[in-house]
Amino acid sequence: MIGIRVMRTLRTLALASLLTACASLLVVSASIARDSSAEPTYEVVLKSEVKWTHLNPKRGDLAPSAGTLWGDRNGTEPTGYLLKPNDGFQSPPHIHNVSYRAVVISGIIHNDDPDAAKMWMPAGSFWTQPKGEVHITASQGKDALAYIEIEEGPYLVHPQEQAFDSGERPVNVDKSNIVWLDAADITWVDQHAVADPVNGPKLAYLWGDTQAGQLNGTLIKLPAGFTGEIYSHGSTFRAVVIKGLPQYKMKAEVKTLVPGSYFSSQGDSAVHHISSAAGEESIIYVRTDGKYDVIQKQGKN
Repeated sequence: MIGIRVMRTLRTLALASLLTACASLLVVSASIARDSSAEPTYEVVLKSEVKWTHLNPKRGDLAPSAGTLWGDRNGTEPTGYLLKPNDGFQSPPHIHNVSYRAVVISGIIHNDDPDAAKMWMPAGSFWTQPKGEVHITASQGKDALAYIEIEEGPYLVHPQEQAFDSGERPVNVDKSNIVWLDAADITWVDQHAVADPVNGPKLAYLWGDTQAGQLNGTLIKLPAGFTGEIYSHGSTFRAVVIKGLPQYKMKAEVKTLVPGSYFSSQGDSAVHHISSAAGEESIIYVRTDGKYDVIQKQGKN
């Protein structure tokens, strides 16, 4: 067997790493001036607008469906897409030519070595799959859905006989083991400037380097009734809704983003106007190559 799947949780990561990641997200209530000299571009893709194809055309309807949100998984560039397996799906042992990261959006999903006991990951869980390592993927639930991300394409499926050791090791992080940090956990944040340092927005670090110009992935949790903005300072900002029904304002139009919907910006100083429904929190996965701020308006919970 190539590689050993290591059961890890974010609690095993050093707290220092998590606090470093938090420097990329400043939760405050005050208005902040931003450079608007370069106009960013925006895109919103609702889940209902996603076009679905077979993930592995050779297996036809036996394969999960895949819907591209950005990029091109058949090309060579980085790509993000939705994976929609059938209820009770289980793949044969196989490998991929590229590594990927994934977040469970709905249903429960198992991804591990062929002989491993089932570890069913619910919505909000995170896993990585190294290229070349033999594994199976299984799902339960008619609504099973996950977001998949690759750094290079094309995304291909190969038989287990072509397995190789890339030097990477997989990670499975159950939703219950995600570590959420709020403003009260960050000593350098002025607590008097924070609308609600404990019950306001929260951050969970997943992967990458939060230094400017470096790719990283985080989860943002917006409390029920949140109203505010996300300010992006990187050249790219990509976000996928994992939980909730956040409202996204783009010019004069307001769109409801169901889980699996996507919004993005290209260019520095982008502003995303977003709110969370009064009775439900929202969780959003963010991929960016720079820092970003979450600004909560005064008087909102």
